[in-house]
Amino acid sequence: MSAAPGLRQSARALLLRDLRLVWRRRGDALQPALFALLVVVMFALAMGGGREVLRDHVAPYAIWVAVLLAGLLSLDSLFRGDAEDGSLEQWLLAPVPLPWLVAVRTFGHWLTTTVPLLLVVPVLGEFLYLPRAQLPILMLTLLLGTPILSLLGAVVAALTVGLKRSGILVALLALPLYVPVLVFGAGSVAATAQGLDASGALLLMAAGLVASAVLAPLAAAAAIRIAQG
Repeated sequence: MSAAPGLRQSARALLLRDLRLVWRRRGDALQPALFALLVVVMFALAMGGGREVLRDHVAPYAIWVAVLLAGLLSLDSLFRGDAEDGSLEQWLLAPVPLPWLVAVRTFGHWLTTTVPLLLVVPVLGEFLYLPRAQLPILMLTLLLGTPILSLLGAVVAALTVGLKRSGILVALLALPLYVPVLVFGAGSVAATAQGLDASGALLLMAAGLVASAVLAPLAAAAAIRIAQG
């Protein structure tokens, strides 16, 4: 019981530090949302702007792809700044478990990069003529799927934290891991639009979120120890 306050205090301190850094570079926090908007616009232009095609066949897939690609923008910097300024070495010496710090950092990364992106999803839906009845299921799949993407991305970022200029490598390693989340997420929206039951896919995504929340911080912590060793 005595370790619990230390966990809470370390999480609070790390989150406040991350939020202060984001506030100083608040323009960077808008980049994923602007990138996703650009991707959606390009999808709409490539499909010729046909309302029926975008609404019936493209919208959920395009939004999910836009969110997924936007999340890759800041993935390489998840631990790199801490590695460069020596903070990552202090994590190894901290009196709290390293997987806990990794989990807190990943949550802070999701909070500051993905949540602003989720707020503009209704706007992206309007660009693609997404039926408003499909918006709740789309938001639900994103709320379940984007934390999985962040957790999986944390493992990849930890594996490459010791490498210089690893942006392309991070994307190449992360994208295969992201594919199942993309398939289940966008597929759930498409199935709901066809009147099918998407509860099975949603339950699998929820199970994946729980498994990722437990296993990904452990794997990322092990990768950081190897990189810093």
